[in-house]
Amino acid sequence: MRNRSGLSGVASSPILVGAVTVLVVIVAVFLAYNANNGLPFVSTYNLKARVPNADALVKGNEVRIGGVRVGVVKKVVPVQLENGEVAAELSLSLDKNAEPLPVDSTITVRPKSALGLKFLQVTPGDSEKGFKAGELIPVTAAKPEPVDIDQFFDMFDEKTRDAIRQNLSGFGNALAGRGPQLNEAIGALRRIVVNGQPILRKIVEPSTNFAGFWRSLEALSATVAPVAETQAQMFVALDRTFAAFARVARPYIQETIEKGPATLDEVNADLPAIRPFLDDSARFFTALQPGAKALAKTSPIIAESLHAGIPVLNASPVLYNQLEPTAKALVDFQEAPGVFNGLDLLTDTNNLLKPSLNYITPSQTVCNYWSLTFQELSSASAEGNDNGHWLQFISYGPPEGPNSESTFASAPANQAGDVENHAHYNPNPQTAAPGQGKVCEAGNEKYAREETVIGHSPELWGTDTRKTSE
Repeated sequence: MRNRSGLSGVASSPILVGAVTVLVVIVAVFLAYNANNGLPFVSTYNLKARVPNADALVKGNEVRIGGVRVGVVKKVVPVQLENGEVAAELSLSLDKNAEPLPVDSTITVRPKSALGLKFLQVTPGDSEKGFKAGELIPVTAAKPEPVDIDQFFDMFDEKTRDAIRQNLSGFGNALAGRGPQLNEAIGALRRIVVNGQPILRKIVEPSTNFAGFWRSLEALSATVAPVAETQAQMFVALDRTFAAFARVARPYIQETIEKGPATLDEVNADLPAIRPFLDDSARFFTALQPGAKALAKTSPIIAESLHAGIPVLNASPVLYNQLEPTAKALVDFQEAPGVFNGLDLLTDTNNLLKPSLNYITPSQTVCNYWSLTFQELSSASAEGNDNGHWLQFISYGPPEGPNSESTFASAPANQAGDVENHAHYNPNPQTAAPGQGKVCEAGNEKYAREETVIGHSPELWGTDTRKTSE
């Protein structure tokens, strides 16, 4: 009885009932107001994420995984990246069942409705490692870039709308009055579909890699995307080209096409006869290739020769006029008595001198010894002072001692005693004679100190001599 009276007392108090009702309403309103930000006293999984552009994403927007709400955006603030660019940093409050989020997950800001409301879409990765609470999802995970509905409609600018209008008008004119033809096309389409089923089944087989074709096509499109403007200009140029063709289509192009079959018939009849000539031409040009390559290197010399030959050719008529009397004089000389005997004697003389000349000639043509000898003799007899020429009064005193070169000796100088007295004599130096290569030994022998050398020097200054033209 007392309990009932107590309850009836509480229920009978309007002030107490009203206070309890107001408290319940306030708690309900508070919970409803903060529902988007998470319920109080509930443990959450907090992360930070960076995106290049928040794109109207605000505090309280949802975070979804697979279309299911798993949290809310607590805060959106701008930050500056290390490369100087500005991005948006999001503070995320996620449910505990989303922990841990794989580190290779991606995030995308997507529209929730056509009115501009956004949400953050999280696509979990497959990494075994996850983000710890409080860690930052880098800006590189924000991909792909979304396309908003306003951006989609922005492509329908005035030029595009005019082009669409013209296309619709052109299609309408093309289809107008062609109902029977369209009906026939639709009827034929059924036959195409029926007959095309085996082909389609073959295309979709795994062995054809039809999916790889589309991936390659996607890669090709991505490759040519940077040159889209160039391709557009190419189509504009093609339009001008075909417009020019249209102006000459009749009668010129039409007549060319009409005469094409007769021309092909003539070509088919003549090609068998021309083929041997083409084969011979191919072999000729193949054999000519080495000469053409060599001609590229020798063409400067040939050009100089041609330039040098011009004055020679200009003077050739004078030479030709002199050749006839010269040839006549040679014939008269040949018929003169004693000419053949003299030529025979000259031939015998050359045969006798040939062995000697084989050794003497290289001493001048290779080593220049004869020219150097006469040049040095002339120079020695020409140099001097007021007292006379050096060659006339300077005397040379060789060192004295046993076997010295200043008096009679029984042996070559060999430094007997303290005097540096060594003989260096090469009676038969190499002068580029046959079998000696191109070695000019005479005059190039190095003096061997403290050593007597009779014959070839052990070391030379060089193997050639200076030219008298230097």
